[in-house]
Amino acid sequence: MPTSLHDLTFDELRERIVRDGLRPAHSARLWNALHLRADTDLLARTDFLPPLRRWLEANLGTEFHLDVLPIATQTPSGDGLTRKYLLKLQDGQEIETVVMGYPGRHTTCVSTQAGCAMGCVFCATGQMGFVRHLRPGEIVAQVLHAQRVLRQHGGRLRNLVLMGMGEPLHNYDNVMKALGMISDTRGANIGPSKISISTVGVVPGILRMAEEGSHYNLAVSLHGSTEAERAALIPANQRWPLSELIAACHTYGEKTGRKIFFAWTLIAGVNDTPEHAQRLAALLSGIRAHVNLIPLNETAGYEGRESIETTGEVFHRIIQDAGIPCTIRQRRGIDVAAGCGQLKAERRKRGEKSTL
Repeated sequence: MPTSLHDLTFDELRERIVRDGLRPAHSARLWNALHLRADTDLLARTDFLPPLRRWLEANLGTEFHLDVLPIATQTPSGDGLTRKYLLKLQDGQEIETVVMGYPGRHTTCVSTQAGCAMGCVFCATGQMGFVRHLRPGEIVAQVLHAQRVLRQHGGRLRNLVLMGMGEPLHNYDNVMKALGMISDTRGANIGPSKISISTVGVVPGILRMAEEGSHYNLAVSLHGSTEAERAALIPANQRWPLSELIAACHTYGEKTGRKIFFAWTLIAGVNDTPEHAQRLAALLSGIRAHVNLIPLNETAGYEGRESIETTGEVFHRIIQDAGIPCTIRQRRGIDVAAGCGQLKAERRKRGEKSTL
């Protein structure tokens, strides 16, 4: 099967170009077209010099292909600022990408796997099970898709969150290679400080990020403040217990000096009481933390219900009073099933063609 040009780093692309007898300068022009302009048809360009054009004509479709992901379906939110896309991969798998608009900025949420192996009980993707890892090019392609969409309306992509379908640290090597390309100043140029990696607590991945001195933002989905409480919501807690996760977070903070964002989905009667908030505050003592409280996106596969607004406000106040910055996340795209895996799940429920 041909290799995706979007799977290649700048150095890998230049190496191949030079190996085939072209000057290194051609790799910069090609990289610009792939990652800055987000072109979908390289042969349509008229500014490539003859050697590069001949190389593309000889190799596209045989040695190489592009990761341009067709839209299976898309849904705009009533707020006019959020749009969710179900994008189709070459093998027929479908993944979700969300483009969200905020005053003065745009954020895209991308997937890192088809399905997910973590099995979080309230997550629509977790309820589907795991199919496969995404290649670097398939992750990059979602960002390029968002860029093309935003350019049509004069917008620019500023922030990237890896909080879509899949567990990013379960696909560590491919994710980090993709982020290296996305943050490259010669291409999409989304700086590491504008990129957030969300994990349910894959301890080896967190420790590896710490050892490598990662400059990306780390977001840890916590949702429970005791071993039993968290294991009931996140089965991965049995493999990487809460005690090990918190120890890894301490190590990460000490080695990188970076703040960790902790996500807490508020579920009525399950983890939203003042006692839960007090235990959470104690658990995070000594960590440079910021807690994001997230209203539950209700799914057909989970009986839990969203906490009422006043309950969330009390929880928020307790965390703040403990000296830990805390934010109640703005609800976005609820009417377009913007929660991870929800659009895919709704298509399955309606009996539409599915590959998961």
